[in-house]
Amino acid sequence: MQPAYKLDRIDVKILAVLQRNGRITNVELAEAVNLSPSPCLMRVKKLQKAGYISGYSAQIDLARLGSTMTVFTEFTLKNHRQIDFARFQEALEKIDSCVECHLVSGGYDYLVKFVTSGIDDYQSIVEGLIDRDVGVDKYFSFVVLKTPFARQHVDLTRLFSDLD
Repeated sequence: MQPAYKLDRIDVKILAVLQRNGRITNVELAEAVNLSPSPCLMRVKKLQKAGYISGYSAQIDLARLGSTMTVFTEFTLKNHRQIDFARFQEALEKIDSCVECHLVSGGYDYLVKFVTSGIDDYQSIVEGLIDRDVGVDKYFSFVVLKTPFARQHVDLTRLFSDLD
């Protein structure tokens, strides 16, 4: 486990800029957060080492590649022991089409986001989960018709405005 690294406002600004543009040069980043390049680079490396930056990736426009279908699914498990949650989550982690999995409170246990090639692909995935007997009691599917917007970033400076 990495030693604790206490964040300050400049660190949060660095993270906010990087989440919007991971390809920004160090010079541009330093200018954006009012630092000189060398201290800025040192901070970025500390943030990486401390685990605040978990990676960099490209955002792909799936619609340009072809037709896909996004489905949000509510899952309720038969049992609620730790081993039941672990078994279900392990099964989902093996499904590449499962892009998000959230353990939630309320009327069901999990909210899961799938991106599939279509309804047949989605049906096959869910039937596979049922056939593998990973503890699913019931599920409800919500097919996304349109996504008016989806943010790839969170307003870090607003969320963590209380930092020194």
